[in-house]
Amino acid sequence: MLRQAEVELAQGRMVSEVCHGLGVSGASFYRWRTEYGGLKVDQARRMKDLERENARLKRAVAELTLDKQILKEAAAGKY
Repeated sequence: MLRQAEVELAQGRMVSEVCHGLGVSGASFYRWRTEYGGLKVDQARRMKDLERENARLKRAVAELTLDKQILKEAAAGKY
């Protein structure tokens, strides 16, 4: 979508027209362009995969930290 938008902008269309045609807001377009502007499709796909993996690992660490804290409190006889 970002490449299509860039092509249409190069043809002289306004950002608002391009965004309306793509069904996205102007803010989304500018955010995407900032985030993915210099990336190729495979690089952007890899980046999204890494972001998902990072979120999954963060959740796992949070769950393990909570489990550890519960076990510590149980071992200390607080409950």
